Amino acid sequence: MKKSTNGAVYAMAQAAVIAAIYVVVTGMILPIAFGPVQFRVSEALCVLPYFTPAAVPGVTLGCLLSNILYGSAAPDIVFGSLATLIGAVGSRMLRKNKWLVCVPPILSNAIIIPWVLRYAYGSEDLIPVMMVTVGIGEILAIGVLGNLLLVTLEKYRGVMFGKQADEKRFAVK
Repeated sequence: MKKSTNGAVYAMAQAAVIAAIYVVVTGMILPIAFGPVQFRVSEALCVLPYFTPAAVPGVTLGCLLSNILYGSAAPDIVFGSLATLIGAVGSRMLRKNKWLVCVPPILSNAIIIPWVLRYAYGSEDLIPVMMVTVGIGEILAIGVLGNLLLVTLEKYRGVMFGKQADEKRFAVK
């Protein structure tokens, strides 16, 4: 069966919308979205790879753009976005168990971001302490808010995400 151009366009549109939502939500909570004790609500979107592969580039691009637009240091732009990419790929790989989807982004951010805070921003806090503080923020954002989002969106899965997987819908006739 031929790959559908419309399916690829649909996936790119989904990724773009997810990225835009990530950037807007990060901007709305800017004072608490960055720093050693951060609560980036937009990280809740890291559960979306459970529904669609388009969420992987979507949340990654959203994080990258947020870090660029809101004045992050260059290492944060690179490694913060990489942490989100690793988490999103891990979430996609664990999509068969919806309760494990939140684990990879929590771990990747809790492990990577403290090093960014130390070397990009000169934070004098101990790395293990920052792993705990960043980890708590990630648990709240992804583990709590992300899972609430996941459970809520699951009710509308067919409307919002299900048709993307239906290759017949996008088949060129």
